[in-house]
Amino acid sequence: MSAPTDGFYTDERWQNWLDRLRDEDLDPEDEDAARLLWNLQEDAAIAVVKVLTAYDEEELDAEMTMNELANVREIVLADVDIDDEETLLLVDGVQTSLVCVFYAAELYVAEGVADAEVAECLRAADAAESEEEFDDALGHCARAGTLLIDGAELDRSVIDDVGYGPVAEWINGLGSLESALSDPELIEEDEETEGEA
Repeated sequence: MSAPTDGFYTDERWQNWLDRLRDEDLDPEDEDAARLLWNLQEDAAIAVVKVLTAYDEEELDAEMTMNELANVREIVLADVDIDDEETLLLVDGVQTSLVCVFYAAELYVAEGVADAEVAECLRAADAAESEEEFDDALGHCARAGTLLIDGAELDRSVIDDVGYGPVAEWINGLGSLESALSDPELIEEDEETEGEA
């Protein structure tokens, strides 16, 4: 068995989410807006988890898995055409969070599970960010992601100590990865979203 005939994620699916965002008058403080943005993010994370599941079950080899991850990443991290600047900023935040999800997935395939603890990785990321070593910070977050993929859990006490910035965004992405790993069902099972089931 190999990848689904239409791939694990499609541009049409991503655009359907963006169309919903364009149609909404998004207030980031509003619960419905926050849920919509979270669902957008988690939907992409679920696609990543499905790719990794196919890899773990040996339906895809490492090269095929990397190609599938690259396909999803290319769709999700492409420049977004939205006129409303606030909505665009919110989508940019989602994309920033998902950068860590893709990096973690690729690291998992390339190198396996990090020999570390989640809390240790997140503290190292926070320390690296404070030194403005953002590449290192992302690497630490991605290593934490490989541990999540292997069944570890996010340490909420560490998260509470992280100030607002890229690391907080990346940890937010790890939260959607953790959620997707625990329940990798497509979002429209619960939400009225267009797109393939």
